Amino acid sequence: MVNKKTFKPKLLEAKVTKRVDVTEDLLIMWITKPDGYSFKPGQYCTIGIDGLERAYSIVSAPHENELELFVELVPPPDGMLTPEIWKLKEGDIVSIRPRAKGIFTFKPKYNKHLFVSTVTGVVPYISILRDYLYHNQTGHEFYVLFGASYQTEFTYKDEIDEISENHNEFVKFVPTVSRPKEAANSSWDGEIGRVNEIVGKYVEKFALDAENTLIYACGHPGMIEDVKEKWIPKGFKVEEERFWKED
Repeated sequence: MVNKKTFKPKLLEAKVTKRVDVTEDLLIMWITKPDGYSFKPGQYCTIGIDGLERAYSIVSAPHENELELFVELVPPPDGMLTPEIWKLKEGDIVSIRPRAKGIFTFKPKYNKHLFVSTVTGVVPYISILRDYLYHNQTGHEFYVLFGASYQTEFTYKDEIDEISENHNEFVKFVPTVSRPKEAANSSWDGEIGRVNEIVGKYVEKFALDAENTLIYACGHPGMIEDVKEKWIPKGFKVEEERFWKED
């Protein structure tokens, strides 16, 4: 009999095919998808280097040929794996666990979906939207609230802008910066404030109700807690995915 406490699944290998450095502490990388590897939009994979492992939500939709990951650098002592990821270059190999996991996925029984995120927390929503559009699904509405300290951190803003422009009838997008007075945001002319603090404004603007709307909160734990504390008592169901500042 296999001892479940000590059994570990055989690790697979994936090759880095591309890397884009967004800022000093944010990067996107693409790795090969092992044969037979499957996942649902919103799930995460677990990759590793030299025995260090961490789970990362997958940006890609399941139909895409590679796994796209959006990574934030967490320096030591909190971060151990991401400094090693920052050393990776095209052609390097990482390990990957054979199964994707996670329940932070699209719940189609709700008609309206309010996506709330901070920086890398936008990842599951990109996967969900890509998959939804790829399969030409209909009957749902998506409201994406995307928060960051600086506008340079809106890595997928252009993609969501394009989606919302081409499908404005069911996708609305509101990016917001929490430090509008900083020099780096001097050209910003959009929404301002922490993303959790503008939820109420857009729940009202978009006429979202608890019966038909599911709120998803992904990213910083403090943001998630605030969303839950404010909206669960009002009858809303909140799905959460915490991205801790450590690995």
